[in-house]
Amino acid sequence: MKKIFVIMLLFFAISNFTQAQRKVEIVEPSIENVGEVNEKGVKRKVAIGRFSNETQYAKGLYYDKSNDPMGKQALDILSAKLAASNKFLLLERNDLAALLEESGNSDNKLSTIGADYMIIGSITEFGRKNVGKTGVFTTSKTQMVEAAVAIRLVDVSTGLIIYSDEAKGAAELTSKTTMGVGGRADYDATLSDKAISEAIGQLVENIINKCTDKPWRTYFLAYDNDAVLIAGGESQGLVAGDVFCVKTKGKSVKNPQTGLLVELPGKVIGDVKIVSTGGDTPETEYSFVTADLSENIDVDKLDNYYIEEIKK
Repeated sequence: MKKIFVIMLLFFAISNFTQAQRKVEIVEPSIENVGEVNEKGVKRKVAIGRFSNETQYAKGLYYDKSNDPMGKQALDILSAKLAASNKFLLLERNDLAALLEESGNSDNKLSTIGADYMIIGSITEFGRKNVGKTGVFTTSKTQMVEAAVAIRLVDVSTGLIIYSDEAKGAAELTSKTTMGVGGRADYDATLSDKAISEAIGQLVENIINKCTDKPWRTYFLAYDNDAVLIAGGESQGLVAGDVFCVKTKGKSVKNPQTGLLVELPGKVIGDVKIVSTGGDTPETEYSFVTADLSENIDVDKLDNYYIEEIKK
């Protein structure tokens, strides 16, 4: 009987050995194929203005706010997810903090950023905890990480926040041992990546929708007998043969409730057709166009006109 009992214990240990390994449970939305399934469109220029860590986690005596590893971690994750959608042209802005401080929120000075939209994000909650269970033959240990991320999306042309939301993500790692046999999970730093990634993943689809709902807009760079140029080029998806409408700027009226200026819809005066593109970088790209307009352009006031994507 003693031998039978020992054999049964060994069989029990072997059968449960497959459970004695590390396990991470996380559900994250996938956006890798978003850009492939949607119709072709002009890529929006997006700058990530700031991604800060507003929690007290890992903020010791020598904490450097400008070099916060968790904030950079979140920024890299957000950048990767936006790039995977194939709908954005992400701009490098090493001096963006200085531009934001200089421009403030007045007189549309945010246009100096050179982007269509700006994203400001922050990690608002972050925490870790360990949970353990001990049985007669088995012992389990679970590491859990929870994070909350807040995002604000700013329309650079108006300075208005067009989308603001917060999402939470969680990740856990479980290890089990049976009669001392099995995996042992030490501190796992990747859990913070997974929790933050899950939270950001819940917001990315809304960011994409908000940025693409509004027709893409650009402006004349030059309008004379030598050439007609508009801003934007190949990296944004502009190709020869593309057609865009030309509008005069609508009247700006003040909303008495908010005190903000609201631009009324502009008047369509014709269209332009891409002939060729040029430029070395996304910031300096341009396109040669031919114009078919119902009225003459005031070349001294090119700011009064804009070129807009024709939504289908």
